[in-house]
Amino acid sequence: MKKMAALFGRRNELYTMLNEKAKAYAAEKGIDYEWIPMDPYTVEDCVAALKDADCGLIDVERYDKEIFSQICERNKLLIRFGVGFDAVNLADAAKYGIRIARTQGANASGVAEYALLLIMTLRRKLMLGIKGVQTGNWAKEIGNETIGATVGILGFGAVGKIFARLLKGFGCRILAYDTYHDEAAAKELGVEFVDADTIFKESDSITVHLALNEATKGFVNAERLSMMKPDAVIVNTSRGPVIDDAALIAALKEHKIAGAGLDVFTQEPLPLDSEYLTLDNIIYSPHVASSTIQSLWGIYKMAVDIADGFFTGNETDQIRRCYLN
Repeated sequence: MKKMAALFGRRNELYTMLNEKAKAYAAEKGIDYEWIPMDPYTVEDCVAALKDADCGLIDVERYDKEIFSQICERNKLLIRFGVGFDAVNLADAAKYGIRIARTQGANASGVAEYALLLIMTLRRKLMLGIKGVQTGNWAKEIGNETIGATVGILGFGAVGKIFARLLKGFGCRILAYDTYHDEAAAKELGVEFVDADTIFKESDSITVHLALNEATKGFVNAERLSMMKPDAVIVNTSRGPVIDDAALIAALKEHKIAGAGLDVFTQEPLPLDSEYLTLDNIIYSPHVASSTIQSLWGIYKMAVDIADGFFTGNETDQIRRCYLN
């Protein structure tokens, strides 16, 4: 029986339940699933857990030759709990014969729903209204509706597509930017592919769902922010460095745009001296867009499916696309 070591998840009731469910699901596929939470994480404990397993489910910590060189004799597959490879050295993994996968799309619905929540909260100025009630200021903030608005999607992947599907009942004009044009999905969802500048110029709301790489780092910059309408908002639930922080802070301070919603930051946790925390036209949260019970279970289930496909050689197209080396 193949062994899978799961390092993701804190010691609490929720993650205990999810891992028990994952263990039972894995057992149905003939996989011995063991949850070994890193609490706290150390390289030594990580290596000890992974070197005695055939594959591992890992979190956001740094993975490179220091770890790969010590686990590669048995462990041939690591699965990222999430979609990013930010901290995984793929070249080192390839050198030591370790395949790297990710649970892409498993948490897409949670992230898409959260992005829409941020947009509507900003457009209707909900946080200002809450603050007003708390302070006795009963002034009624006048916001904008999302119904009938123009919404721009930067990144038309799994999350972007679900976001567009959520908008179908809103009667919006939906614009999308992506290097790859999924024309079939665009036609089904009523989405128009445009260039990035058109997104910034014509959208009332922009949602960012770009993967982080050299081409997208600082993609949302001062020049593009200057193209936005003064009553437009932008939200980011992808990766912090996709946005140029200094440029966005300046645009918000000078009220060149109406607001921003950030669930991700260049530095996490966000430093308490960050200038973002001084602004009144921004809402933020601690990287929780995908933090739903449904999304978490979807990730655990997909991770077990990826491992099963890898061990049995019955890899689906979706699983095959996960492997980057």
